[in-house]
Amino acid sequence: MLKFASICPHPPIMIPSIGKNHLSEIKSTLKAMNELGNRIKKEEISTIAIISPHGPVQMDTMSINGSETINGNFLQFGDDTSMKIKNNLDLVGNIKKISEIKNITTEIVRDNIPLDHGVMVPLYFLKKHSPEIKIVSIAFSYLDFEKHFEFGEAIYEAIETIDENIALIASGDLSHRLIPESPSGYSPKGKEFDELLIKYLKNNEVSEIINLNSELIENAGECGLRSIIILLGALSSLKYKFQKMSYEGPFGVGYLVGEFKLLKNNK
Repeated sequence: MLKFASICPHPPIMIPSIGKNHLSEIKSTLKAMNELGNRIKKEEISTIAIISPHGPVQMDTMSINGSETINGNFLQFGDDTSMKIKNNLDLVGNIKKISEIKNITTEIVRDNIPLDHGVMVPLYFLKKHSPEIKIVSIAFSYLDFEKHFEFGEAIYEAIETIDENIALIASGDLSHRLIPESPSGYSPKGKEFDELLIKYLKNNEVSEIINLNSELIENAGECGLRSIIILLGALSSLKYKFQKMSYEGPFGVGYLVGEFKLLKNNK
């Protein structure tokens, strides 16, 4: 069953051996991520399903890693930190089955695709106190937002068929254009997008998020919106309260850490 849900950023600079002297500039983000790791342990989570923008994204098909064991490393970022994690194949299969019933094309990818940093960075913190945890690695598509919301609903139904405590994580950074030194250039729409999205999350204005202005989204240069919409779909039949744990953007990219507090009167 679904016991935990959150939004996590994924800059590799959060990894101590990569960020090094820059870690002091993202103190709030690191503190919030460590708090989430403690919450994962407290809730006795046994599987973390993570939706990442940097997996095998396809135009019109959702993708799920189907390898029995999934490996990953940060070598492309000059660091030899690596992970080897067991996949929850029961959950993988159930997500595909329920998605197909809902006419959402979903592919189980079994080509030994490694974990991407959109999965690995949150996992570094979330599994710190839960070394035996399993994973499900999900990549979204370029279908419309409504279809992503429906995919989230399918994921929730699949999670509820599994007799264990499961966490669902939307991995993604917000605007990449907050300051002139941003990696993707600067746009005043970046700050506007981030503030608006956080406001809508706090107020549970899901329809406003799904119908965000396409030009605003384009100018913001985000990478996490689809992940968040999938998560909102998964939560659509539940009562919850969104808590912003931290938000900062010292390097020109918006890092949001937030938890969806699931209310006890859901059942």
